[in-house]
Amino acid sequence: MSDFHVYEPAAGHGLRHDPLNAIIAPRPIGWISSRGADGVANLAPYSFFNAFNYKPPIIGFASTGWKDSVRNIEATGEFAWNLVTRALGPAMNASSAPVPPSVDEFTLAGLTAAPCRHIAAPRVAESPVAFECRLTQLIRLTDAAGGAIDTWLVLGEVITVHIRTDLLTDGVYDTLKGDPLLRGGGPADYFTLGERVQMLRPGA
Repeated sequence: MSDFHVYEPAAGHGLRHDPLNAIIAPRPIGWISSRGADGVANLAPYSFFNAFNYKPPIIGFASTGWKDSVRNIEATGEFAWNLVTRALGPAMNASSAPVPPSVDEFTLAGLTAAPCRHIAAPRVAESPVAFECRLTQLIRLTDAAGGAIDTWLVLGEVITVHIRTDLLTDGVYDTLKGDPLLRGGGPADYFTLGERVQMLRPGA
């Protein structure tokens, strides 16, 4: 019979590093661009990010702490998500630097701020995929006892999608061609996609 390391998070994990992020991995990166009420652009990566609904399409990310992205999105009601490719990894990492709100991370990371079609927030011109989003819900998370914690879930409806055409094969988006960089566990682990595995659902 296999042995298990069993722990209760509230009491500590008892390991050299918290394994949660490494277990729930790899994860897509929420590379979120926004614009403050003062007009300053902001770009920041979030490692807790995913899609939550098809129709209408809703994506979301969680921010530990009330960071610039959350403040901007609350003020303007909009944001963009940008695909982090393997090649864009260094620029994404540079945009995570803890800098004052007055600093434009596009400039800091050597990226081009491209205009969106329906929102004032810019998108990353170098990214092959971007979503323009309007805020649907901004939720402060709570623990099981109902106590508020310093983490904010931002949900937005995707109103416009930008896809570089070379990532489309016979009208189908090719995830492998997009070469996404994915977040792993620990302070520095990232992953890329490997083998493609296809399985049709029963009855499909």
